[in-house]
Amino acid sequence: MAEVDAEPRLRKETVSKLLSSSFKEDKTRLSGDAVLLMAEMLKIFIQEAAVRSLKQAEAEDCEQVDIEHFEKILPQLLLDF
Repeated sequence: MAEVDAEPRLRKETVSKLLSSSFKEDKTRLSGDAVLLMAEMLKIFIQEAAVRSLKQAEAEDCEQVDIEHFEKILPQLLLDF
């Protein structure tokens, strides 16, 4: 059986493509450090979204977090970041 990581990771290639897709010029390049930093920031953003969604579900006395809980906290995330 394959061992499961305790902490999920974002692939560097995925983060790089995500960032590159927003560049206006094809000549713009990313350093490896910039990709690692953005991956860390995305990880923190995702963790914060998960925690806030969980708290929203608990406030509504739900046993399971649904997309509706995430949708309710999304405006908070966009204002905080």
